[in-house]
Amino acid sequence: MTVRRVAVLGAGSWGTAFAKVVADSGTDVVLWARREEVAETITRSGVNSDYLPGVRLPGNLSATSDPDKALHGAQAVVLAVPSQTLRVNLAGWRDALPEGATLVSLAKGVELGTLKRMSEVISEVAGVPQDQIAVVSGPNLAKEIAAEQPTATVIACTDHDRAVDLQAACSNNYFRPYTNTDVIGCELGGACKNVIALACGMAAGLGFGDNTMASIITRGLAETARLGAALGADPLTFAGLAGLGDLVATCASPLSRNRTFGHRLGLGESLAQAQEAAHGQVAEGVKSCSSIRELAQRHGVDMPITDGVHGVCHDGLDPRALGSALIGREPKAERQ
Repeated sequence: MTVRRVAVLGAGSWGTAFAKVVADSGTDVVLWARREEVAETITRSGVNSDYLPGVRLPGNLSATSDPDKALHGAQAVVLAVPSQTLRVNLAGWRDALPEGATLVSLAKGVELGTLKRMSEVISEVAGVPQDQIAVVSGPNLAKEIAAEQPTATVIACTDHDRAVDLQAACSNNYFRPYTNTDVIGCELGGACKNVIALACGMAAGLGFGDNTMASIITRGLAETARLGAALGADPLTFAGLAGLGDLVATCASPLSRNRTFGHRLGLGESLAQAQEAAHGQVAEGVKSCSSIRELAQRHGVDMPITDGVHGVCHDGLDPRALGSALIGREPKAERQ
C-alpha cells in the first residue's frame, strides 16, 4: 500500500523532526499538537518555535490541534508521545483511527505496571494485530535530523511489506531507513539505551573519561542483549542501528536528554533539580529504568547498570556509590 498521507500525533522535537522527514520525502503530513497555540504558530510561521526553533518546515506539512482532522484519511499514524502517556493518549484517539492504517511508534520505553513494550500497548489499546504496528528506532537525535544531517534508522514491523511501504514514505537525501522484522529487539534497544545513557551522564558529571564511557556502553549493550535473548529478540539486532547505533548516539551526545539528565545527577543535583532544569523535556530513562528492571527480574536477567540507575533515580543512591558497586562486583567471564 502506497502511503500518501501521514498523521503525526505529537509535536515535540522528535515528532516534529520526523514529520519533517516524511514531508521532505514527498508525503503529505498533518502534525497534531496538543496545544492549539503550537499548531497555530506552525501554521502561521512554518516553524515549531517551542521545540525546533529556526527549523523551517515544508509546505506539505500542516498542523492542527484537532486529532480527528489529523487522522482523517491517513494511511499511517505516527505516535510521537512519551512512552508513559501513550496508553491514555491512544485511548482518546482510538475511535478516530483510520481502518487498516499502519500505527507507528516513536516512543522508546517499557510501560510502568504492565511491563509492556510500546507495540504491545498499541495492539491492546487500539485492538489491532501486531503486524499492523511498526516501530522506528536508531540514532534519532531530533535536532540533528531536523538540520538534515545524514542519519540512518530502522523501521521494524513483523509485516515486511508494511515496513517497506513506510520506508518509501520517509526516505530522502538525508534520512535512510532500513527495515527489520525484529520488533522486540528494536524496542528493547530503544528503551534500554535511555537507561544506559543516564549512567554515562552520571559518569561524565563525576568527571570520568572515555575508558569509563566505553565500559558503560559496552556492558550496557551486553545487559540489553541478555534481556533481548530472554524475550526472543534476534541477537544481531543489538549490533545494528537500533542497538549499538542508538546506544552510542544517546550515550555520547550532549543533545541526548537522558545523558544530560544523568550528567546533572552526577554533578550532585537532586532528581527534582534535574527535572526542573529539563524545562518539560522528558528523560524517558528515569521512569523506564524501573519497568525495565522489573521486566529483567521477572525473566531472571542480570542488569546491574539498570539496577544502579534505578537506585540513583528512585532510592537515593549516590552516583559515586553506583560506580563503586559496579566495579566491585564478583569477577566473571565477559560473556556471562
